[in-house]
Amino acid sequence: MAEERVMRLIRREDLDAIVAIDELASKQNRRDYYEHKLAGILSPGRSINTSLVCEIGGRIAGFIMGDVYFGEFGIPDTTATIDTIGVHPDWQNKGVASELLDQFFMNMKVAGVRKVYTLVNWDDFALERFFSHHKFVPSKRINLEYQVQ
Repeated sequence: MAEERVMRLIRREDLDAIVAIDELASKQNRRDYYEHKLAGILSPGRSINTSLVCEIGGRIAGFIMGDVYFGEFGIPDTTATIDTIGVHPDWQNKGVASELLDQFFMNMKVAGVRKVYTLVNWDDFALERFFSHHKFVPSKRINLEYQVQ
């Protein structure tokens, strides 16, 4: 029998599990980044928490972090971004990321979001394929960068 998957909003006590999952994928410990990220997500002044975790058997199997923008960057519509998604290797290719994304989309629809954006490195074919499978298409916006010297 398959273990029940619970999708819920991210909490401060999820930090250790998120850092561990990310470290398995990135081969770096980015605890400071995630401490800062969670502080922002869980700030009392924040309008909406969009970030989720998936628990399986009482353990965090994956997470997704994003933000809602109410007209920022010159975009008049309410939009959202996904900036981080991670799944523990034991649960990869078992639908966890897809379920997190589906729940994220449902939450965004309720929040009045019409478009969700994300960035993928041009050579990360697996991640691009994942988002393409979930109906993401290239945006009409151009991501520009400047190398500070």
